[in-house]
Amino acid sequence: MSNPAEKTYPVRVLFSVLAGLLITVLSWSIAPVAQAYDNPDLLPNYQTPVIDLADSLTTTQQETLEQDLATFEAETGWKLRVLTQYDRTPGRAVKEFWGLDDHSVMLVADPRGGNLLNFSVGDDLFNLMPRTFWIELQTRYGNQFFVRENGEDASILGALDSIKTCIRQGGCQVVPGLPKEQWILTLITSLIGGVVFGFAAQPRGSKQGFSWQWALIFSPLWGILFIAFGIGPVVTRTSDWLPLFRNIAGFMLGALVAYLSPMLNASSASET
Repeated sequence: MSNPAEKTYPVRVLFSVLAGLLITVLSWSIAPVAQAYDNPDLLPNYQTPVIDLADSLTTTQQETLEQDLATFEAETGWKLRVLTQYDRTPGRAVKEFWGLDDHSVMLVADPRGGNLLNFSVGDDLFNLMPRTFWIELQTRYGNQFFVRENGEDASILGALDSIKTCIRQGGCQVVPGLPKEQWILTLITSLIGGVVFGFAAQPRGSKQGFSWQWALIFSPLWGILFIAFGIGPVVTRTSDWLPLFRNIAGFMLGALVAYLSPMLNASSASET
């Protein structure tokens, strides 16, 4: 007498094989479309400096930007292009579509990564803006906090404005403008530098009013904090005098408090 399980076993094996073949065929037919790295079908049939596949810009913003980039190219000879993408990308086909060369920059906005912005920079641009410029530009306008607070459109337009400003003025070593977060950091370093200077300048003897020797010994420390990290980033990024004045005032306040702290402690102890 035959076992029913033995009769159904070949059927199950045949079904498993057919299912595996079906999945393989479907994956061959679907995957290349979804993950195409060179897909010229996504490119428009007309020339435009902006391809907004991710809808990061409004219609008005895109039209204004197209006209602005065309005017900029006619004025300066530098080619700026913008590509936004999410789950669809034309890939390498966009390079031939725009004719990208050493005299061009392509901004790619893709929110799938940790940073929204990426740049394809022509070699001639590095003579005007070094590689550190592009890294700072990416981290300033493409970080998740900036994009969350201001939007993808502000990130794209802000980065382009910085590039155009630097090209028009003959190059930049740093990104123009001083964000509030960066200025607060320079103010903190100025305060700390003042505190170090004040503690170093405290008198070491009863007849000594100001310890210049110790202040000079610690000058590399408070000098780096105040000049390199407190003043340098301000004067290289903005001509506004107010942040500079505040940082100098912060340094003086920190130095005064640290210098007078022994006297304040002595007076409070005597009162007690």
